[in-house]
Amino acid sequence: MKSPLAEAERDRLIEAMLPDIAFEGWTRAAVHAGARNAGLRLPEALALFPGGAADLVGCFSRWADRHMLDRLEAAPLDGLRTHERIAHAIAIRLEVLQPWREAVRRGLTVLALPQNVPLALRLLYETVDAIWYAAGDSATDFSFYTKRASLAAVHTATMLYWLEDRSEGFADSRAFLDRRLADLASIGRMRADLARVAERLPDPLRLLRRSR
Repeated sequence: MKSPLAEAERDRLIEAMLPDIAFEGWTRAAVHAGARNAGLRLPEALALFPGGAADLVGCFSRWADRHMLDRLEAAPLDGLRTHERIAHAIAIRLEVLQPWREAVRRGLTVLALPQNVPLALRLLYETVDAIWYAAGDSATDFSFYTKRASLAAVHTATMLYWLEDRSEGFADSRAFLDRRLADLASIGRMRADLARVAERLPDPLRLLRRSR
């Protein structure tokens, strides 16, 4: 596990790199530019990310998660329903990333490589897990996993939509997110209704035993 000091240095270097990612991608050249901007020696900068591009993109995603959570702590969420808290959290994360959309796009290209798919899934899980906890979820049963799987699909779709969004203030992305969350809520209500109906149905095994 990396020390808090090392994590802070990694974050500092990522922030120094971001203006150059649109031109250099998540490459050694970008690390070199970021090291120069942050006042670090190149060997020290490279040592912070021994995993190369995948390590850089992973740190960028976690950097965005931490900034999202920091802003959420300062935002009053009392009175908001769960889906409203989730929408607010995703919107804040997109606000954090808004100046660096090309860095996000290039990062997704890195994560799409076959060898990086496990990392991509882990980062997505970390993001949606952070969002659910920030929304006040404390589930420990099977719904813990279904909630995260469902939100992962919504978050991924919204991110891809946002990357191509040219509307003012990304209003279209927010509307897209709201629609996806509404769909998710409808599915959840339908599942609950089906579960209640199933509870009232006769037990077929019990009826079979009676017929013998």
